[in-house]
Amino acid sequence: MTHLRIATRQSALALWQANHVADLLRARFNDLTVSLVPITTTGDRIQDRPLSAVGGKGLFIKELEVALLAGDADMAVHSMKDMPGLLPERLIIGAVLPRADPRDAFVSNRFARFADLPINARIGTSSLRRQSILAAARPDLQMVPLRGNVDTRLKKLDDGEFDAIVLAAAGLTRLGLGTRITEAMDTTLALPAVGQGVIGIECLEDGRVLNYLNPLNDVDTTDCLRAERAFSARLEGSCSSPIAGFAVLKQGQLELAGMVAHPNGRLVFRDHLKGRRQDAASIGHTLAERLLAAGADSLLAELRAQTP
Repeated sequence: MTHLRIATRQSALALWQANHVADLLRARFNDLTVSLVPITTTGDRIQDRPLSAVGGKGLFIKELEVALLAGDADMAVHSMKDMPGLLPERLIIGAVLPRADPRDAFVSNRFARFADLPINARIGTSSLRRQSILAAARPDLQMVPLRGNVDTRLKKLDDGEFDAIVLAAAGLTRLGLGTRITEAMDTTLALPAVGQGVIGIECLEDGRVLNYLNPLNDVDTTDCLRAERAFSARLEGSCSSPIAGFAVLKQGQLELAGMVAHPNGRLVFRDHLKGRRQDAASIGHTLAERLLAAGADSLLAELRAQTP
């Protein structure tokens, strides 16, 4: 009997995702046993500073990748929005699951919609992308950094520290907290992060493990992700760069929307492009080039110069 080990962060959401992958593998392969290898990452340990100030989302995956490379785990399960554009040598995304709800969730105990927030309302978010989008729509709002796991963030809202917070709809739904979503924000307002709503499985370029992962891979999500990640990679996207990229498939065509913005929301570059799904990576690269040519290159250079 084959045994596979899944490296995972120890947050409730990460454990849900890892257990979900384990259940899918066990259901498909009768000769397989699966166990979790829980790991505390640097991103989990540092909770008192914004991610953009301490190294970005890659802090949530580094230790998991070290475990893979050291042979202490056979695969790692991630939220794809946490994955940098470039992976370490010898590591690949072996499979992605069908995308869940990609939208941002507006959560409030007092206001039914984002549009209902009063002037100078306090809104909590840990994402520079969300901050830039919300500030562009409502410059009057007070953007307050919000770190911690989902339960911690909801408790801070319930304790009255914020008028509203914004989280990923998929994460709330996966944790059985979908009823906390006051408004699922339209993607025309809140363009999702690259890979938002997608669970990805990282592994070594190892045929033995890939043979188990291949049946789990969703082709439509893969093609959309190829476009989004090519877009982000060309822009050298990181937590210090408010970047959004979201692809959908419509009638055989792939449509990608992209955004680069200043965190204060006063300067926003948006564009979209569509083409054949087999050209997904090219679509992502081309859209990034268009935004860079429109002026996003200077903005990104400015933001990188300000990064500690």
